[in-house]
Parts: sequence; C-alpha cells; structure tokens
Amino acid sequence: MRTLLAPIASLLGGVALLLLGHGLLNTLLTLRGVAEGYSTGLIGLMMSGYFLGYLFGTWTAPPLIRRVGHIRAFACCAALGAIAALLHVLILNPWVWLLLRVLYGVALVTLYMVVESWLNARVSSDKRGQVFAIYMLVNLGSLAVAQQLLRLDDPLSFTLFALAGILICSGLMPITLTHQAQPTLPDAPSTDIRQLARIAPLPLAASGLSGLVLGGFWGLAPVYASQIGYDASGVGLMMSMTILGGALLQWPIGRFSDTHDRRLVMLWVVVLAAALAVLIGTLSASGLQLGLMFVWGGLAFSIYSVAVAQMVDQLLPDEILSGSSGLLLTNGLGSAIGPLAAGAAMHVVGPQGLPWYFATVFILLAAFSLYRSHRVIDLLNEPHGHFTPMLRTSHTVLELMPDAQETEQASTEVDAEEETAEEANEPPQAEAKRA
Repeated sequence: MRTLLAPIASLLGGVALLLLGHGLLNTLLTLRGVAEGYSTGLIGLMMSGYFLGYLFGTWTAPPLIRRVGHIRAFACCAALGAIAALLHVLILNPWVWLLLRVLYGVALVTLYMVVESWLNARVSSDKRGQVFAIYMLVNLGSLAVAQQLLRLDDPLSFTLFALAGILICSGLMPITLTHQAQPTLPDAPSTDIRQLARIAPLPLAASGLSGLVLGGFWGLAPVYASQIGYDASGVGLMMSMTILGGALLQWPIGRFSDTHDRRLVMLWVVVLAAALAVLIGTLSASGLQLGLMFVWGGLAFSIYSVAVAQMVDQLLPDEILSGSSGLLLTNGLGSAIGPLAAGAAMHVVGPQGLPWYFATVFILLAAFSLYRSHRVIDLLNEPHGHFTPMLRTSHTVLELMPDAQETEQASTEVDAEEETAEEANEPPQAEAKRA
C-alpha cells in the first residue's frame, strides 16, 4: 500500500484539503441564504449556478490546462475558488452569489481535471482500479468530514467563510510543491447521446434522474434540515450521515448487482429510496430521521454507479469511455436542474417538498426500470461491467475506472487479431451487430 500511495500522496492530500473547503462552503451558503431570508426557489437557483459552471468548465478547462500547464491552472483556479468563497460573505446579494457560483463551478471542475489527469499519469495500469477506489474514498470522506466544521461557528459569522477559503487555498501547497513532472492532458472521449439512448436507455435515464435528485440534495438539503428543526451543527450531522451512507452502503449494493440482473437491482433500489423519501418527509429532526437519511444516502448515491456498471454491460469495449462521458454529461445536466426543481417544490409545499420531490423522481425512474425489465430484452455484452462506487467528477477520471482498463486490453487484442488476419490475407471477423 505504501508503494501505491507514495507517488500520489501529494495529489490526494491536495484533494482532501480542497474538498474540505468545498464541502463546508456548499452547506454554509445554503444556511446563510436561509438566514438572509432568501426563498427556497432563489437558493435553488443559486445552487444550480454551481452545476452550470461545472458543465461550462468541462469545455473551458482542457484548453486552459494545455496552455499554462497543470500547476499554474490548479493555482489559478484554487485562488478563484477561495476568492469566490470570501466574496459570498462580503457581498450579500443573491444575484452576485449566482455569478460567483458559476465561476466557482468552473474553477472546481478544472481542479478535478488537473488532479485526475495527474493520477492517470502517475499510476501503472494494473493499479488504477485500486487508486480509483482510494480517490473516491478521499472524495466522500472529505465531504462528510467537512460538514462537521459547521460546529465551529455560526453561519452568520465571517469565520466559516474564511475557513473555507483557507482550506481551498491550502490544497495548493501539496500540488505546487510536488517535484513530479507534469503530465499531458488526455483528450475528452467523444459523446453521442442519441446513440447511447438507443443502446442503453435505462443507464442514461438513471444517470440523469439521479442527477436531479443529488443536485437537489446538495443544493437544498441543508435548507430542508434547518426548516425541520436542526441547528447548524445538526444540519452538518444530517449531511454527514447521508454522505457516509452513500460511501458505506454502495459496496454491498454494488456487489449484489454484479451477480444479479442489474435492471431488477436498480428497480428495487429506487423503489426503496422512494419509499424512504416519503417516510422521511413525515418526520421532524430526530435520531430516526438521521438513521433513515443514512440508508437513503446509500441507496441514492449507488444509482449512478449501478447505471455506469449496467452501461458497461451493454456497450462494446471500445464504446465504454464514450458512453461513460455521456453519462457524466447527462448527470451534470440533471444536477443543474435539480436544485431549481427542488427549490420550486419546497416553495410550494414547504420543507416536506424536498423528500417528496426525491420520491417523485425515483418513482419515475422505477416505472421506466420496470418497463425495461418486463417489456424489453437488453443485449448484454461480455465481459460484464464491475460495480465501482463513484461520484461524478470530470471525464479524466474515466481512465482510472477498472472497466476502462479492460477496454484498453480488449482494444489491444482486437488490433492484434486484425494484424494477424492481415498477415494471413484473411479478413478480420466482422463485429456482431446488436439485436
């Protein structure tokens, strides 16, 4: 393990510090927005700004990194993130906050892209799956721990905003002090959403709808928690419990999906998540509610990962990276819409509108999953995909996925077979067409 972590320790340390600040800032902003009297609809709009910036940054980040290099791009965007964090408390205007959230989203996806492309370059192909799991654990762990920083002071104070800015800036030090050579940025996989919708419609729908739910969760869950009776530290506890559930319960769900029909597994996961959301909507702040949020987090966070694994089941090896990029894009679009839709539901119904919104989205996904499992026979390709707990970050992380390694190996084998066939003056075997 030491030999595995030594080359990437500075990268993981930078990510951990960065996400401590990021996780604190996201929850802090919603609590401060509530304290300033902003409506849930307006808070939802501001939180959507972050995801819009995130999507925009997926196109602007690669040219920036190629132009100035990884370290300078990271330093620039970490500084931009810290400036945005501090300006939120200096300029208490919701429309300025919206602009700052867009800029912050651009900065964060650039930071993700720098770190993930560096991880790709520093890790050997046979170790990438392990590094991917460690990287996702650092992501979720940092976001969970960040929620407990809310206990340090009141959201109305300057302290927590300053701490968020300090942590984001601190992420610079391990990265900028590294002596490792800067890598080259891999090209973004091409994406054909229409083809993906034709071949793997359920994974695509699950990706987009899980984005609707988790975008609403990240943007409005702190508002919901504060309105049902939690104080600032209680809000942090509820967020941490949900994130920890997402980190811990994904493994058993995923391993079960590897040995059973993933469509049926997804159906049961979304049905249970919808039922729990309805039950959560009837409860006020309590230990039972926290326990249910833990379980709900495990179910909700696993849907995107199950969707990726099922997509791998249905695509040919050389289509996996492109398909994964399509799921990332769809999930990002859903995440951008989610806070707006969740905010509107809470504005009309009240705080219970958030869990009921979650339940509604999951019921729609359950209906589509039920249709696919009973009325449509999906073609499954060999080898089947492996469930890997994951968060949506940037397209550069796709190279670390275990199934991406199988893609590279399969492509190499196909190339070798074609070369052998050419040498023997025999045409290569034609690719089987999908039914």
